[in-house]
Amino acid sequence: MESEPWKRTAVELAAAVTAGEITAEEVTERHLDRIAAVNPLVNAVTRTLAEEARRDAREVDRQRAAGLPLGPLAGVPFTVKENLDVRGVPTTHGLAHFREARARADAPSVARLRAAGAVPIGHANVPDLTLGGMHPHSELFGSTRNPWHPGRTPGGSSGGDGAAVASGMAALGLGNDSGGSIRIPAAFCGTVGLKPSYGRYPADHRIGPDDPPLASQLLPVDGPLARTVTDLRLVHEVLAGPDPQDPRVVPAPAHGPVPDGPLRVAVVADPGGQGVHPDVRAAVEAAADGLRAAGHRVEEIPDVPRLAETTAAYGHLVMTEFALAWPRVRTILPEGSRAYVEMSMARTPPVELAEYLRLTGVRLGLQRDWAHLLRQYDLVLGPVFTEPPVEPGLESRDADGHERVTRAMRLCTATSFVGLPAVAVPGGLADGLPQGVQLIGPMHREDLCLIGAEAVERYVGTLTPVDPLPAAGTADC
Repeated sequence: MESEPWKRTAVELAAAVTAGEITAEEVTERHLDRIAAVNPLVNAVTRTLAEEARRDAREVDRQRAAGLPLGPLAGVPFTVKENLDVRGVPTTHGLAHFREARARADAPSVARLRAAGAVPIGHANVPDLTLGGMHPHSELFGSTRNPWHPGRTPGGSSGGDGAAVASGMAALGLGNDSGGSIRIPAAFCGTVGLKPSYGRYPADHRIGPDDPPLASQLLPVDGPLARTVTDLRLVHEVLAGPDPQDPRVVPAPAHGPVPDGPLRVAVVADPGGQGVHPDVRAAVEAAADGLRAAGHRVEEIPDVPRLAETTAAYGHLVMTEFALAWPRVRTILPEGSRAYVEMSMARTPPVELAEYLRLTGVRLGLQRDWAHLLRQYDLVLGPVFTEPPVEPGLESRDADGHERVTRAMRLCTATSFVGLPAVAVPGGLADGLPQGVQLIGPMHREDLCLIGAEAVERYVGTLTPVDPLPAAGTADC
């Protein structure tokens, strides 16, 4: 291969393995070498699955030697968020409480990628139980650093995967998103990320034998992080489709009808009119210019539907359900993570049953309003986070920091609440830091989001992999 395997995209790696230009085992070894070299600087990979990865890679090579057809992701290494199961390996959620909680089977999304020939190479860091804030700092594994700047968070809660992909430790990351947890790490780390529609990819987010309550069924979705939109498209095709493990998944085709002409794109640079940093606004404008350069019709609109009502309804539904579990959950969370949750409940307190039931109807009305908007436009372009990457732990420091981060991720919150797909893609660099935008599409039209994101990527370029900058000293961020 012309360059180090860890610099190659997932599509390039799979093609090279399939053609016999390189073995899957060599791809794995070179990525393990990369983890050994840069993970001490980034602390993204919590557990390297070295022997398991070598075994899986050897099986890919055995199949090729036997003349058997290989999967579309043959030999491609990927990280797995610490809250998703990899069979035989503890799913710790970052907590000492789950240190020995070995998974009996792969999570559905892990199983799909493995069946396509991809190789799980490591677990990646999260905030404690994914509840401890936006920054991936866990009781077991400490803090993950942003490879672009050790004094900035990589975002979360899938920040370990975002940092690992950005720094070349894996070609793909598998995370989940219930309010920005894939898109924010993509934006902060200079990668791309796909939050699919509700009911698009199979998932199983149980902790123990019982299924979660309604909001935890409706909001979290598993999805990929990568370095190119082409890679996202391939992973989307692998992950989409029904699975008996998850009866919510709809049998929608991975790609819908190809548009006859240019896409109609609505731009909302400052959702809700609550302010946007000039560097982020410039990234949205650059993305809009890229879409125009590709021949698409781009038009600024006043706002997205009922944003303030959406974020309030999201918060009240989630906190009402969570308040019931809090007496038990708080006993296993470290004090710092409890602070973030308690600030969230104070900001958006639980509601009574009648109001909770009313809010389930509000959600349907919001979905209807978004559906009307996305009949007029094929896509909505806006920021992922209305500030550049912030310092680690800002959201847990005090009420002002918590409010600032909650406000900045408002468009992610809104689109998670209504279940729409979105692709995060870099809109450029400012002061040496990536600035991310997102393209939001109609339900089950991830393919339209990918078309738009590809136009932005062609215009702006890809930003990763990068060599991580060292922190000053060895202490956690």
